[in-house]
Amino acid sequence: MSAPAAGRYVGQSVHRKEDPRLLTGHGRYIDDVVLPRLLHAAFVRSDLPSAVIRSIDTRAALELEGVVAVLTGADLNPGAGTLQPSMMAENPDAIVPPLKPLADGDVRFVGDPVAVVIAESRAIAEDAVELVDVDYEPREAVASMEAAIADGAPVVHPELGSNVAMDIALPENPELEAAFASAAHVVTERLVQHRHTPVPMETRGIVASYDRVTDQLEVWLSTQGPHEARRAFSRVAGIPERHVHVRMGDVGGGFGQKFFTPREEQTIVCVAKHLGASVKWIEDRRENLLASNHARSDIATVSVALDAEGHILGMKFDHLEEAGAWPVGGTGGTGPFAAMLLPGPYKVPKVWWRSRVVWTNTCGRGAYRGPWMFESVAREEIMDFAARASGIDPLELRRRNVVADDAQPFTTATGMTFDRVTPATTLEQAARVLGYDDFRAQQASARAEGRLLGLGIGLYIEPTSTPAATLGVEAATVRVESGGGVTVFLGTAAHGQSIETTMAQVVAEHLGVDYDDVKVVQGDTDRTPFGGGTGGSRTAVIAGNATREAALKVRDMVVEVAAHMLEAAPEDLEVAEGRIAVRGTPVRNVSLADVAAAVHNAGTGLPSDTPRLLEATGRYETPSPTWSNACHICTVEVHPVTGQVEILRYVVSEDCGRMLNPMVVEGQVHGGVVQGIGGVLYEHFVYDESGNPLTTTFLDYLLPTAAESPRIEIDHVVTDGPNPSGVKGMGEGGAIGSVPAVFNAVADALAQVGATVTEQPLTPVRLVEALEAVGA
Repeated sequence: MSAPAAGRYVGQSVHRKEDPRLLTGHGRYIDDVVLPRLLHAAFVRSDLPSAVIRSIDTRAALELEGVVAVLTGADLNPGAGTLQPSMMAENPDAIVPPLKPLADGDVRFVGDPVAVVIAESRAIAEDAVELVDVDYEPREAVASMEAAIADGAPVVHPELGSNVAMDIALPENPELEAAFASAAHVVTERLVQHRHTPVPMETRGIVASYDRVTDQLEVWLSTQGPHEARRAFSRVAGIPERHVHVRMGDVGGGFGQKFFTPREEQTIVCVAKHLGASVKWIEDRRENLLASNHARSDIATVSVALDAEGHILGMKFDHLEEAGAWPVGGTGGTGPFAAMLLPGPYKVPKVWWRSRVVWTNTCGRGAYRGPWMFESVAREEIMDFAARASGIDPLELRRRNVVADDAQPFTTATGMTFDRVTPATTLEQAARVLGYDDFRAQQASARAEGRLLGLGIGLYIEPTSTPAATLGVEAATVRVESGGGVTVFLGTAAHGQSIETTMAQVVAEHLGVDYDDVKVVQGDTDRTPFGGGTGGSRTAVIAGNATREAALKVRDMVVEVAAHMLEAAPEDLEVAEGRIAVRGTPVRNVSLADVAAAVHNAGTGLPSDTPRLLEATGRYETPSPTWSNACHICTVEVHPVTGQVEILRYVVSEDCGRMLNPMVVEGQVHGGVVQGIGGVLYEHFVYDESGNPLTTTFLDYLLPTAAESPRIEIDHVVTDGPNPSGVKGMGEGGAIGSVPAVFNAVADALAQVGATVTEQPLTPVRLVEALEAVGA
């Protein structure tokens, strides 16, 4: 399937429709929603990681003027339905406890919601929270995976009897063992990716209003998936879906944290129904860091076997994934998937993997941009360790093992079939743009001067638009209004992806109208067709092709009506710039507004069989993942005394198929790369060994700023995706390739003096300790 080349709009870096509103401060976010008689909520949260709740005394809080109610699990849990399940709960191999709106009987992490205060203002609600007296009987807690699986460890969920939520492994493979036994080089490392969190600029929030007379629930939400949220609210509140209306305005970032409907938002819906009132909850920053969802937190023992020429003979991957205390959205759904993606862009003939998901008394793990990406971290890091052990340059080792562009479809040892990917081409392009050999010479010269320079590569293949349940299908409706303007209705939920821009480009291109005449409506469950939301790098492929189909259907309708108006055959007409003209006789034409008027008005003389409404819905279902790929190369200098890391250059070679808007693509890459840099060098959510959080403010939880963000050089390889538009997803890729690229660059710098690091984050303290350990 060959997609068309860049057109008038598709493939162009047109101005963003969102910018005038957002850049002038006219965006409308969840805290901007105000309703009459609106009440405000604040949560009473556990300050212990594990404890039995002996009693909750709400009397002092209820006596505070302006407090309407203080509700506990005893009030809300009995009437609540099932909370939205996590991905892990749908896995038959997993053991997952039921989650209730509020803690009931005990608490299992610091931040566990115990009660909710409802008051006339947020300030009063916050003051009342301090007056709620919860009497706890502390229990021993466990705050790390390896401690949690040790014999005699405290059990996070006593009713489950174990801290292992899921344990899946491939059977032992004698051929793999033989390959390892005969290998010239076997390299094994324990690799650690630490816990951090998405940190959207806008925290979570909801406004829920319930009318007892009509049984109608109106919800305003900061979300990545309004239709899925509607399902969740219907289920937990026991209200038919047709009586639940969810709307979203502008969303200040999500990065996966808002893809699933969190526990607190489902609780607020229960509160609104319980009181028959309108209730607002806006999460504060400490709550967001403490109790929203955390991410990453993986440990793996990874082994690779090479022959004497550096060809990979096999890999082993023994993986621990931390789930925290409660299932949150994507919890536990990523470990086995990461294991299956382990071979990535390399020819790995034999693989063994085991993935265990572990409960701890910490905040639950959830989705974060590229939630399965530990496979790339583990694989790319072990490739560099193998390069050093074998004496083969890291670039050359990858060249000897990478899947060739013309050797596809290619099925890995774990059963993943890749097609239309270009890891070999992007590897070479990135190395060429960087000037790989020149940098190696520069590195040697710098070492002679006592400086530590390093280079790291992150090569990956990314599954996008996966065909998982509602994530694999999308619908879009395109309508020509009576005045000739065009509106497209989507089930997507933009939170920084420029969907208003790119989907308007698709409609303008395929319907033949001006880009500025297209309006995009999303985030309203009463107005838009059902959609899986925005996440998983799915919008360009699934929503884009649904929108394309709808636009082409409407175009056919327009041409049919115009043919009668112009007394011409439909095949003789062409549509461009909002006008329909006879090919070769452009003076014979009508405007789209003329056609719309003819359709919408009576007495226009159109035959009865012509369309009476210029509106159509397109639907696209992806049959398999669409694979994108990229190569990231980072160079750094590590100060040998302070451990400070300076990024010297950062190069990306990206293949995400046909680009709807190159400016938007590069913006997504930039954002993802900086998040990856933050994850490796700065961000770290820390618990002490007893489960007490230590990094609950931005004084302790560090983030990269513009000052720490390098210039990012991006080149593109364009390979058509397997769909009518030729596009591939790419929203998560920047955050995937950047982590191993930055880690490997720092590790390469330290290797110049024989120092080694295997754990993230690479803080100055950790790097100085590594250098001091070898006397450097």
